[in-house]
Amino acid sequence: MSKTSPAQLDAETLKGHAITALEDTKAQDIATLDVRGISDVADFLLIATGTSDRHVGAVARNLVDDLRDKHGERPIGVEGEGSGADWILIDYGVIIVHVMREETRSYYDLDTLWGERARELLLQHQQQQP
Repeated sequence: MSKTSPAQLDAETLKGHAITALEDTKAQDIATLDVRGISDVADFLLIATGTSDRHVGAVARNLVDDLRDKHGERPIGVEGEGSGADWILIDYGVIIVHVMREETRSYYDLDTLWGERARELLLQHQQQQP
């Protein structure tokens, strides 16, 4: 993966710091999806649930602040911020973090969408092996 955030921590390290920041603000149901080889956009997707619009915003702000202040990482972009945010996406290049309300997460079901695609590609790869 060539796209990285400015401080350029490796994907595994950045993922670990992001998970810690999400846990610090009581984000729920944190999922890590390894999309290397599936996506040209990122290596990992992190998906976390907030209990309310306000909590979603607080989790996202804390993540951005924590990674910037403690690790020198700045997001390439943030989408969905503002009042009534039920889904905020934070793009760090090698990882993309989705913070969503439970209803939004259930509706879009990114966990299953990406998880099924990963299983399909793995199966295709295994079938191609001699």
